[in-house]
Amino acid sequence: MQRVFFLPIAAVAVFAGLVGCGSSPAPNAAVTEQWLGRWTGPEGTYLEISGTPADYRLTIANLDGPRRFVGRAQGAQIVFVRDGVVERIRATDGGATGMKWLLDKQNCLTVRSGEGYCRD
Repeated sequence: MQRVFFLPIAAVAVFAGLVGCGSSPAPNAAVTEQWLGRWTGPEGTYLEISGTPADYRLTIANLDGPRRFVGRAQGAQIVFVRDGVVERIRATDGGATGMKWLLDKQNCLTVRSGEGYCRD
């Protein structure tokens, strides 16, 4: 007698999602992996990125001190949630940061206008 095993539909959907996502972020992950390390902003602020594209560890220090977040590569961006708001880190130049202190910089990451970090 042959045995037949049935998986719940939810388990099949989860498995299909894991298999389908295995290689799709690879080309863009290389972009965000280049962002590992510390990026500096004005007045002692900084963004530090470590980890992997599926599990980035972000430390963002503003004038109130450092805060830690977890992010994930999504296309050529890192997405994370801060205070209930979905934020996106993207590569820009200093002008796109919206910060006069960073205007002359070329290699920057911007979270939103007025919040950017650069490397010299």
